[in-house]
Amino acid sequence: MKSEGVTFELILEAQDRLRKRVRHTELIGSSYFSERLGYQVLLKCENLQKTGAFKLRGAMNFMTARDRMELANGVTAASAGNHAQGVAFAADLLGVPAKIFMPEITPPQKVQGTRDLGADVVLTGLNFDESFKAAQADSNSNGTVFIHPFDDPLVMAGQGTIGLEILKDLPDVSNVVVPVGGGGLLAGVAVAIKELNPKVRIIGVESSAAPCMYQAFHSGKIVDVPLNLTIADGIAVKKAGQLTAPVISRLVDEMVLVEEEEIALAIVSLLEKSKLLVEGAGAVPLAALLNGRIKGIRGKTVCLLSGGNIDVRTLALVVERGLLAAGRYLKLRIEMNDSPGALADLAAVLASVRANIYDINHDRRTKGLVMGKTAVLLLLETRGQEHAGEVLKLLDGRGYMVSVEH
Repeated sequence: MKSEGVTFELILEAQDRLRKRVRHTELIGSSYFSERLGYQVLLKCENLQKTGAFKLRGAMNFMTARDRMELANGVTAASAGNHAQGVAFAADLLGVPAKIFMPEITPPQKVQGTRDLGADVVLTGLNFDESFKAAQADSNSNGTVFIHPFDDPLVMAGQGTIGLEILKDLPDVSNVVVPVGGGGLLAGVAVAIKELNPKVRIIGVESSAAPCMYQAFHSGKIVDVPLNLTIADGIAVKKAGQLTAPVISRLVDEMVLVEEEEIALAIVSLLEKSKLLVEGAGAVPLAALLNGRIKGIRGKTVCLLSGGNIDVRTLALVVERGLLAAGRYLKLRIEMNDSPGALADLAAVLASVRANIYDINHDRRTKGLVMGKTAVLLLLETRGQEHAGEVLKLLDGRGYMVSVEH
């Protein structure tokens, strides 16, 4: 099956090269998500890959497929994090110098992880596309080999080995749900799976904050899209790949978008229910399933968890956001009398409905507050949306002026 430079034969060759160099990651069934959604859900855990993400496959395949003399001057790459660590790991294993350009906003964990693998890291640009241009210019000036993060047949072939692993471990799979940014992962997986079983339904999922492949898929045109800040920084790409987009258009059955709160909630759900740490990009497939973005799902469904490289600070923010989305945190602003015992009365009301006060702050200086009144800012721990509704109903019934903060 010829597919714009990436073929099934290239994927088979990549499988041979990578057999002892990358991890055949686990395919784990989830009873919780299966029961909740009404069909069997399995998690393909590329977050457990040697570098914490699937990108190692493409980088390693690219480098091991090239003549060693071609790599003598070293390799150069641009990345928001995971491709960087994949290139750095492969270069270190093969004894090749590596220089990686990363956006200035790249999470510190990904930067340090790349440096720990021996690569020279240059932080430049406000986003991936600016880093990409700087990396290409540097590579041209210094005569190094540039490794594209997604728009290269050898890179796509390396990522496609995931598709072979899924079919080996689960021959009767019905659906495979894959995160997508530039498209190297989705294109490779689609070629591998559709060659062996064209009946498998393949769905790509992208963040609505960076919908480049979604736009290309539905319009048939590759265009720049505006980028917004997203938890799924690993798939925040401005423009779909010239090689990947045609493959995806031909072989992928559906493309959907998910929102930031949905991604955050999926990360929290994976932590709580499956004990798996997944970054934003890796959580978008499950976010799509949990929020009904894909219609008519039946049969055994694989969520491809593409990576787990999330720094602690971001994780803390994401967990709080996910808990807010799930109704497990409730942020309130309550106007009440500024008098002795008023706060104790409020605390008693909240205790009666078993809402735990996690944080509290008095604000007497807000413009518009009537003299003798105070605004109390509360962060409550609740048991979910239904419990949060009980809290609000009780407060309203007791005459409190309440507004929900987001």
